[in-house]
Amino acid sequence: MSVHVPNAATDSDFPTGTADTIAAVATAPGAGAIGVVRLSGPRSRAVLEAVFRPSSSRFTGFVPRTLHHGRIVDSHGADLDDALAVFFPGPHSFTGEDSAEIQGHGGAAVLQAVLEAVLTHGARQAERGEFTRRAFLNGRIDLSQAEAVAELVAAPGVEGVRLASAKLHGLLGRRVSELRERLEYLRRRVCLAVDFPDEEAECLPPAEFLAVTGEVIDGVRALLAGYRRARCWREGALVVLVGRVNAGKSSLMNALLGRPRAIVTERPGTTRDYLEEETALDGLPVRLVDTAGLRADSDDPIEREGMRRGRELADAAQAVLLVLDGALAASAPSPWAVFTEEKALVEAVGASRCLAVWNKADVTPLPPDAADFYGAPILEVSARTGRGLDELAAATRTLCGAQEPAPEEIAPNLRQARALENALAELRDLERDIAAAVPPDLCGLRLESAAAHLADITGLNSADDTLNAIFADFCIGK
Repeated sequence: MSVHVPNAATDSDFPTGTADTIAAVATAPGAGAIGVVRLSGPRSRAVLEAVFRPSSSRFTGFVPRTLHHGRIVDSHGADLDDALAVFFPGPHSFTGEDSAEIQGHGGAAVLQAVLEAVLTHGARQAERGEFTRRAFLNGRIDLSQAEAVAELVAAPGVEGVRLASAKLHGLLGRRVSELRERLEYLRRRVCLAVDFPDEEAECLPPAEFLAVTGEVIDGVRALLAGYRRARCWREGALVVLVGRVNAGKSSLMNALLGRPRAIVTERPGTTRDYLEEETALDGLPVRLVDTAGLRADSDDPIEREGMRRGRELADAAQAVLLVLDGALAASAPSPWAVFTEEKALVEAVGASRCLAVWNKADVTPLPPDAADFYGAPILEVSARTGRGLDELAAATRTLCGAQEPAPEEIAPNLRQARALENALAELRDLERDIAAAVPPDLCGLRLESAAAHLADITGLNSADDTLNAIFADFCIGK
């Protein structure tokens, strides 16, 4: 495990993680109104001065954190773009180093030309996540905040944005630090008990030891509960449409999307593989999947493979929308008599994850005595007229277990949740050790291990391979 100590500054009087100056296009690929090239490192100002020609005759140099208008030129002095440039001196910048931005037009070719001009004057191409990594290494943000940058960019909906923003502003890091401080308090008491064994009862009263340990356990459990509550808002829920051929699954998918994504025809079995789209149902970001229709007598290997894949998706889904063709039940002796395959699916997947959708309700209304479908709740919907779609979206969100995040909700990600689970396991063992009057020095080892797992969340003792794995998921300009 390595300890990260920033190198001595070169051209500036603040700590830097490296002597290199890095540069990258910070805006998304493709054409846009504005494109940004950013720099960070000791030569940021010198590189900016080399490529920038001010439009004002009163320009005497870059005023920190002030936009200046001018032209960007290549190594031969030829104009590349009309742009704004800004210089951010360290350590009061995002990375903690001298940094700069060039804000020009958003075409891919012009941005590449500007970047090449910058690289010609001594900067190098940034690696994935290197700007954020430098901010972490220079102490501007902790590791949970660094991860929040990527989560904010990837957030599938507004609630995910709010959750990531709260972490970016240090909410998780502060809470974890509070819990670690409580463990540090106990560790100091343990050290006293070890140094003064005759006064162990006074240095480390068992009742207080248990009480403080219980407080930390409650805090860790609360963070893990936040992870579970926020997961669908941060990652999106998987919602799968299943049902027999011609039940109207594709029509229902198009209706929920608000556009014609799936092909709809009268011919049975039009959808032979699955179709997947991202959308929001009652505000919840979801991956909505239309699967191949169920048909037991199919001898088409492609269609049968599509049904197999659909079943796998249903097994993994947070919500399975079981589409029932109401028109099929019109002439049946009982409403559910014709839905044998659908019944088997509910039994296999579990009624708690299923929502039966009585489609084509404009043609055949749901029987008044139909309270549920083999334990799964049932709703009346018409994909053709739009009837019941809002109710279906709300019911799907409920089925996914999506609760509205609280204003101060803390939402750890999977890596952070695993660290919390490891800390919780140590703390539970510590409770048992205290009750069994285990010697203080052994209790101290439990405390150190639990505190180390919490420190992993904010990156106080993160190994290089952990950091590499985290920042490899970032885009180049972050």
